[in-house]
Amino acid sequence: MALYCIGDIQGCDSALGRLLDEIGFSASRDTVYLLGDLVNRGPDSAAVLRRCIAHDGALRSLLGNHDLHLLAAAHGARKPSRRDTLASVLEAPDRDALLQWVRSQPLARTHTHGGETLLMVHAGVLPGWSAQDALAHADEVAAVLRGPDLPGFLQAMYGNTPDRWSDELTGNDRLRVIVNALTRLRFCSARGEMDFDSTESASDAPAGLMPWFDVPGRRAARTLVAFGHWSTLGWLNRSDLLGLDTGCVWGGCLSAVRFGATLADRELLQVHCEQSQAPGA
Repeated sequence: MALYCIGDIQGCDSALGRLLDEIGFSASRDTVYLLGDLVNRGPDSAAVLRRCIAHDGALRSLLGNHDLHLLAAAHGARKPSRRDTLASVLEAPDRDALLQWVRSQPLARTHTHGGETLLMVHAGVLPGWSAQDALAHADEVAAVLRGPDLPGFLQAMYGNTPDRWSDELTGNDRLRVIVNALTRLRFCSARGEMDFDSTESASDAPAGLMPWFDVPGRRAARTLVAFGHWSTLGWLNRSDLLGLDTGCVWGGCLSAVRFGATLADRELLQVHCEQSQAPGA
């Protein structure tokens, strides 16, 4: 049985199929974690979701900002933008089943391998959160996604404030900070104040900001965190971090990591992708 993580797919089902062939994926033998942004910007989001449903249990997903955006568009909380390619889901004959599956997925997962814990999120983990905190807060959002208050939450989900975590936050403010951290975070201050204007590479951090994973003393530093979301960061392989968004939808690669006997034993596998959209277009 092999363990894998795969970065942002964004509706590029053909690339996902080729990557699964490249790694020799077997649904009866292997476990593959998909790190969010399953849909949007690429040509066939519905096919990605159907593949995930068909192999549910072997392909284990978590949600990114584009997946939440799909739910918002489906519930009339947000109009699709001109760059969105969500119609294959929104106009699908099995739309309801696809959306039901999406709303049942978590925002964070863990997996124990070789006696160590792997934490997986789409974007980031706030410096003041432990791995257990990230999971617990993700569960708060998951409960709303699966419950009757979903439409109201989606209406209130968008926004950049509050920009930092407090245990005293309640209601939609609390949920919004959790969503923003787990699905949108790239840069923040040493105090954990999140920035959402900058999408540069980690080496081009704006003044007063740093990549979330470089904040001194961050509480999850002893847990390996695998994430996507940051295509300008690209492949990042550190003892405590795996960055796996290598820009598939922009004409880069779709990337997988195969773990060996331990989480430190890693192999990168990639397939090149056709460009579906141009960055900044």
